[in-house]
Amino acid sequence: MSAKNFDDDEGGDGGGADEIDESPYSFVATTQNIEVGVEPDYLETQSEPERNFFVWMYSVRIKNLSQRRVQLLNRHWVITDAEGNTREVRGAGVVGHQPFLNPGESFQYASGTPLPTSSGFMEGRYEMTDSSGERFWIKVPAFSLTIPGEEE
Repeated sequence: MSAKNFDDDEGGDGGGADEIDESPYSFVATTQNIEVGVEPDYLETQSEPERNFFVWMYSVRIKNLSQRRVQLLNRHWVITDAEGNTREVRGAGVVGHQPFLNPGESFQYASGTPLPTSSGFMEGRYEMTDSSGERFWIKVPAFSLTIPGEEE
């Protein structure tokens, strides 16, 4: 999976940070001036419906709207399938990174999750710290994992 740090102050000709930051995110939450946007995508080519194996990728952008430098320390996900079964995932950072974000900077990454059902949802939170050492949690918005055309 991929990850990149983006500085909103970078100039450019429509590529890089500008192109990424303009991407629409269907699910957005802001906590303590840290914005988290998520865009899920069903991966038909990696899914095997006949075996009850469905895969989604999700792109996440974390944008520091505050005036302080912050760092993402830990993640906590709750993944729920269509039958109500939940799985929790906890760990350090995201996709091997514990990024620092200066005011105005964004960090974007992509990851994925399988489900045994054709729909479900995810929600979570990130533990952050600021330059004074204060730790706090920010919300990752709940987002749906659905196959296009099968939304109810």
